Amino acid sequence: MNRRLFLGLSAAALTRASFTLDAPVNKRERMLGWLAGQGTPNYTPAAFFLHFGDGYKTGSAAAKRHLEFFHHTDMDFVKIQFEQTYTRQDFLQKPGDWSKLKLAKLDFYEPLLQTVRELVRSEKKNSLILMTLYSPFMCAGQCAPAPTLIRHFEENPEAVKKGLEILTESQLLFVRACIKEGIDGFYASTQGGEANRFSNPAIFANYIKPFDMVSMKEAASACPLNILHVCDYVAPYSDYAAYYDYPGHVVNCNVKLTDRHISAQDITGKFKRPFMGGMDRHGIIAAGSPDEVAAEIRRIVKSSPKPFLLGADCTVAADTNWDRLKHAISVAHQVSA
Repeated sequence: MNRRLFLGLSAAALTRASFTLDAPVNKRERMLGWLAGQGTPNYTPAAFFLHFGDGYKTGSAAAKRHLEFFHHTDMDFVKIQFEQTYTRQDFLQKPGDWSKLKLAKLDFYEPLLQTVRELVRSEKKNSLILMTLYSPFMCAGQCAPAPTLIRHFEENPEAVKKGLEILTESQLLFVRACIKEGIDGFYASTQGGEANRFSNPAIFANYIKPFDMVSMKEAASACPLNILHVCDYVAPYSDYAAYYDYPGHVVNCNVKLTDRHISAQDITGKFKRPFMGGMDRHGIIAAGSPDEVAAEIRRIVKSSPKPFLLGADCTVAADTNWDRLKHAISVAHQVSA
């Protein structure tokens, strides 16, 4: 602190200044500072996600498991897996059948909302808490087999649109309920724009993207941290141009495209927001030695623009050893770009 400024401070002001300068911050304060461009020196925030299995999908069991994972790995925010999925609807035999989907109301989501309440109550004061959100198109893929859904879109997208309207209305109920319960943001996952997913790319632009935007915009208006996840679980992308204008404070996607790799600088520049990722979920984080993992993290962080959030390109395998992720996060917490 400047000596002249120091001598001019009152005792009360000095106490406040010392607190500001020296007091430890919790993960919530650190991430909010990071979002505001006030990163911690020699510290890169990091987070990895995995599914916890049948016994930990919803309710208190899920809340407890999420907390165990969060505290064990020392990741920088809590991210709740969305496991309240739709069941297969066998009546969806032709495009017109999508208008018959039943609207899932809040009672459908109640088991997962219980998880939200318990995590908010126990951890919100210390950490940001995010909910995973699958796009209406991805939810439609739970209602019918993927080939059926794609065929219906190709045959009559206007008819399938009726189903997406119903799924979006239901999702919006859930998003608003999560916000009311105290969620700090959403990890919003989207698909549909992959290379060769549709014979006519206009299907994505006209019938999938508009419904993606509804809940994402709702979240953007109410939450401090939303992560846009462009998911390549089904197939890779030739480029991400269709997603540049999607809402989200951070973008998470794969650096591998169909025919090339792109850099973290490219992703940050095109999306005009911080990049989360860098690590191939099937690569070193899955099978490398501790030294290999550490070297890869240092390389990724040093080559990435600030601000940067270390993570994988998607959910890691469910059987990944938690200690492996704890080690990776500990390395990130000791290095900065």
